[in-house]
Amino acid sequence: MQNHSMPQTAGSAHPGMMSRHKRCRELWLSLATAGPGVFWLVFFLLVPFGLIAVISFLSRGPHGEIGLPWTLENYLRFCGFGLLGYDPLFPLILFRSLMLGAVTVLFCVGLGFPLAFFIAGLDGRHRNLALTLVIIPLWTNLLIRTYAWQILLAHDGWLSALAAFLGLISPGEALYPGWTAVTLGMVCDFLPFLVLPLYASVEKLDWNLVEAAMDLGASGAQVFRHAILPQVMPGLLAGVLLVFIPAVGQFVVPDLLGGAKILLLGNAIQLEFGSSNDWPFGSAITLLAMGLVMTGLWFYARMMGRRQEVGIL
Repeated sequence: MQNHSMPQTAGSAHPGMMSRHKRCRELWLSLATAGPGVFWLVFFLLVPFGLIAVISFLSRGPHGEIGLPWTLENYLRFCGFGLLGYDPLFPLILFRSLMLGAVTVLFCVGLGFPLAFFIAGLDGRHRNLALTLVIIPLWTNLLIRTYAWQILLAHDGWLSALAAFLGLISPGEALYPGWTAVTLGMVCDFLPFLVLPLYASVEKLDWNLVEAAMDLGASGAQVFRHAILPQVMPGLLAGVLLVFIPAVGQFVVPDLLGGAKILLLGNAIQLEFGSSNDWPFGSAITLLAMGLVMTGLWFYARMMGRRQEVGIL
């Protein structure tokens, strides 16, 4: 019998070859588009983080040099255990940093909630103006804003005069330096980071659910808890993380507005890598601070995952 199968022409290709060619083309396209970003993250984030992790287990020499032996002393020292017994200095530093982050979040939430609803209730032109006013402080350098607070909170500033008039401080005293100045500076710097994501959720709020809850006889608190809060929770959690994580590690504002007398986590890291020249211990503090950040991100992802499972989002 004659073989009637047609020979393959030059224009036709084997399906497997076409598939491999397509995969290679997609791979090169991915490398061309995502490759620079991946390289940037690996080279400037993962590699330094890996070096810090390694250095945190090394020892500091008598002249500040880094070398063997491997040790857990840096982590034990941060927990308060040293050669001279237990010293709660660094646990207290961590506690103060967490408390400052929590206080900053509370003030930002208290001020940001009504502000976000107020902006969402404006018309288009005034809404854009209000959002611009919220963002404008971020156009100024952090150091300039912090030095401006030093002037406003000085003993001859009008804020200190107002506080003295209200009996909050003695006449002639100043709000700067101190915890009041640090808190004001932190709230001023981080308030936009909570307002913007919260506003994004408030703008998408389904007011039909709010009206339905009110028609069913719910009180104001019940309406807020069951009809408003679940809808704005994604933006609220995102804003809380954007405020809490950098607030815990902030060192510029506490250092300048605290008069270099308030030692927090960020200041401790700067001190160990700077004048103390103790890179292994500074690396251990940095790694523990990164652990706090990752814990916050894990908590946020877990909360969002649960909400998606129950169909809230």
